Amino acid sequence: MGYEHLMERYVNFYTDFAFKKFFGTPANQDLLISFLNALLDFKGENQIKEITYLNSEQLGSTANDRRAVYDVYCKTEKGERFIVEMQRASQQNFKDRSLYYSSFPMQDEGIKGKIQDVDNPDKKFYWDYELHPIYVIGILNFYLPGNEQSDRVITNVYLKDDDNNIFNPHLRFVYVEMPKFIKTEDKLDGMCDKWLFAMKNLYRLANRPDQLFEKIFQRLFEIAEVAKYNPQELGEYRESLKNYRDYYNTIDYAKTTAEAKGMEMGLAKGRAEGLAEGELQAKLAVARSLKVAGVDISIIANSTGLTPDEIAKL
Repeated sequence: MGYEHLMERYVNFYTDFAFKKFFGTPANQDLLISFLNALLDFKGENQIKEITYLNSEQLGSTANDRRAVYDVYCKTEKGERFIVEMQRASQQNFKDRSLYYSSFPMQDEGIKGKIQDVDNPDKKFYWDYELHPIYVIGILNFYLPGNEQSDRVITNVYLKDDDNNIFNPHLRFVYVEMPKFIKTEDKLDGMCDKWLFAMKNLYRLANRPDQLFEKIFQRLFEIAEVAKYNPQELGEYRESLKNYRDYYNTIDYAKTTAEAKGMEMGLAKGRAEGLAEGELQAKLAVARSLKVAGVDISIIANSTGLTPDEIAKL
């Protein structure tokens, strides 16, 4: 089968294939650099110029330690480290997971053992714990837990003290809640908006929008065009797209099933409560008639199952 069976002209950015092709491939690092500079508003000398991709699988200190596998892990020419993750759905303890993932770059910063000064071989010194900045970036296709009521698309998290001063600037978490980004082409303001629009709508577009006139987006759309893929790439994308669709179909089915189950249980509970209430009213009516007729309360209680107190109140 050819690409025409996939319908869309451009790939779906949310698939593993597309995300890694755009942001996880050294040959396309200019795309990731542009996105990071736009997202973090890096300008001038703070702009990222070059990155080096690092091993995405991080192992613990011992064989028994847990590991972490990142979608993208890289560092800049200035030593800043970036973990970039595409997250389809929330997980249990999602925020704790982010913290855990940030611990590996910190450990990598530690210099193991003693270091010798080349000019002074007898002089030995140790690492002084100075850290380069570490950024954990989550592109979320769901709402950040606890942030559901806010319309804020991008949430920055820092270490701060009681007076809201930044305690240490070297650790920063950035969460992008894609479902909240609803801007249309004519409302895009700046490179960050343009990147988020392209990421969210790429597979829906027939052509590159005029608003995305920058050369970096020309490259993005060229790389994203399904018709240009070789058979191996096409097969990989088709499989990735299938996994993406199967995942959301499973989630939708589970939600629909749960809702139907809840409605069924609610109706059953309603019917049961209605029957119970009807039976109670019938007993009360019988008891009231017997009481008016002068029947002893103990006999009424035995006949209806009501308590003497309930009958006395009639």
